[in-house]
Amino acid sequence: MSSPVATVAAVDLGASSGRVMLARVGRQRLELTEVHRFPNVPVRLPDGLHWDVLRLYRDVLDGLAAAARSNAGLSSVGIDSWAVDYGLLDGDGRLLGNPYHYRDARTDGVADAVHRKVGERDLYAVTGLQFLPFNTIYQLVAEGDALSRAAHLALLPDLMTYWLTGSLATEATNASTTGLFDVRAGDWAGDLIAAAGMPTSLFTPLRRPGDVVGALRPEVLDDTGLPASAVVTAVGSHDTASAVVGVPAADGRFAYISCGTWSLVGVELEAPVLTEASRTANFTNEGGTDNTIRYLRNVMGLWLLSESIATWRRAGTDGVDDLPSLLAAAAEVPPGGPVFDTDDPIFLPPGDMPARVEDACRRAGARVPATRPELVRSILDSLAAAYARTVREAAALSGREVDAVHLVGGGAKNELLCQLTADACGLPVVAGPVEATALGNVLVQARSLGVVDGDRWALRELIRATQPTRRYEPGHRLSA
Repeated sequence: MSSPVATVAAVDLGASSGRVMLARVGRQRLELTEVHRFPNVPVRLPDGLHWDVLRLYRDVLDGLAAAARSNAGLSSVGIDSWAVDYGLLDGDGRLLGNPYHYRDARTDGVADAVHRKVGERDLYAVTGLQFLPFNTIYQLVAEGDALSRAAHLALLPDLMTYWLTGSLATEATNASTTGLFDVRAGDWAGDLIAAAGMPTSLFTPLRRPGDVVGALRPEVLDDTGLPASAVVTAVGSHDTASAVVGVPAADGRFAYISCGTWSLVGVELEAPVLTEASRTANFTNEGGTDNTIRYLRNVMGLWLLSESIATWRRAGTDGVDDLPSLLAAAAEVPPGGPVFDTDDPIFLPPGDMPARVEDACRRAGARVPATRPELVRSILDSLAAAYARTVREAAALSGREVDAVHLVGGGAKNELLCQLTADACGLPVVAGPVEATALGNVLVQARSLGVVDGDRWALRELIRATQPTRRYEPGHRLSA
């Protein structure tokens, strides 16, 4: 007798693009197909940098319509996205304005004002959250009087879920990234919210990965052609929470690098690390699926490379579209070149990234890259060094032994980065799956539907059995 198989869709919204993935999932089956991909391009208005959230929602609907055309038996939809950004709703559920982009400058200096109300140590003792200037707590304070017009906050995946279903709540893994969440209690930090000068009524009840949200609104069924039986299921709606589910590790002695626009580097734990050493090292404790803790630190990631290429394109430079050739040329650059601090705040906003890299090399006392391949190699060497440093710190601060590093996400396709990371870490790097986020998303849905069962290790076993990976050993040379 064959085991049951379900068809589910993952809506995966990234900071530069989004996609809708269709999956067929059963106890021995895990097949993933992209049915719609779309750009996610921010818009600069007179008051700052915003997300084009209505365009994103239209693309979500178009992607679900494509999923419906591919298979009429879709059972469930799950949504994940980047963290910290949100929409504000009035008492009737109407969006009050286009959400701000986390790279907008409106939060400059806001953290210092918040810390005068709630000290950094007190804040970390409750939230366990890494200090980043764009954390939701600082963005909300930057709203000023505009916050008084809002009745509810909806983080981006929760906003999409609300528009699809009419049900408003906050998924817990993403709530844990806001700086307003009690990481030990697993709930909103009411006293902290009040101390920061915000109404607690702004924050909606929590959902957990695997909770069934509900049916699609009739208008959504009309727009997409999905069956009336389809539901939306909560997943790890912070994309890294879903990506960590998609790490094909066999035991707990691993570190992960979820590598995309940002790189999230850390280990999976059962309890938060709230020590002073952890705070000063700027590590974060974020919620994961199955009540785990994602103990990690943000590293700037492939934004450095993508924005460099975008700068060259804006300048009309020939040949920059050919990333494989750039990477091949970078692989031929001799080792020992310039390395800089990838976490320097100068790299956060859009702009002339090659000039910033050159400036960072000068300030580090290193040679300035003279060619595009040298600059690309400098970025990748610097990222690998940052990954290795972060893996070592995560292991030391948490007490978790690490035998291997799993690099998942789009960066898993970058062979040079994977090899340089293995060399820098002195540990094998297992690269892949590229689609770890979507896989984690669909597996949580499938488990909720009952077509797969078990804990996160059982889900990872299915990934190992069905998805390709590549192993990089320290000291090996990539073949041409």
